[in-house]
Amino acid sequence: MQAWLGLGANLQQPVLQLKEAVKRLGQMAGIEVSQVSSFYRTPPWGDVQQDDFVNAVLQIETSLDPLDLLQCMQSIENDMGRQRSGNRWGPRLIDIDLLLFGDQIINGKALRVPHPHMHERAFVLLPLAELDEELEIRGHGTVGSLLAHLDCSEIYALDESAGG
Repeated sequence: MQAWLGLGANLQQPVLQLKEAVKRLGQMAGIEVSQVSSFYRTPPWGDVQQDDFVNAVLQIETSLDPLDLLQCMQSIENDMGRQRSGNRWGPRLIDIDLLLFGDQIINGKALRVPHPHMHERAFVLLPLAELDEELEIRGHGTVGSLLAHLDCSEIYALDESAGG
């Protein structure tokens, strides 16, 4: 199954945190990393009194079901030192979100896919568009058409990426 993951960090060398998360995801049984976007410096969302974030998107192939994939992602976050403070949009060492899981719609207590509000967030759509701007977000439209309505003026690609 094809899935799309969003990564973000703004603490303790965020570029290195994202590189480490990509590496760990690629080492998990049942996950193969197919594509990694550039890394983007983005302004904070929600709680704006914090450092800028570094964000990226991964396309993966997985044999895991959505909840098992979520558990793997959370295990990596925990192993990397993620502390869940309860501050929904606060600073983070690493954040890995399941954005899309094939064309499935999941509205469970532990997981909602497509990821809520991803269609409104340039820091998700810009790296996603780099990989596939024709990708359909069910109920909202293509990544490229959604991105055309968002302000990306404060988001820029970094020279460093998962391979750099």
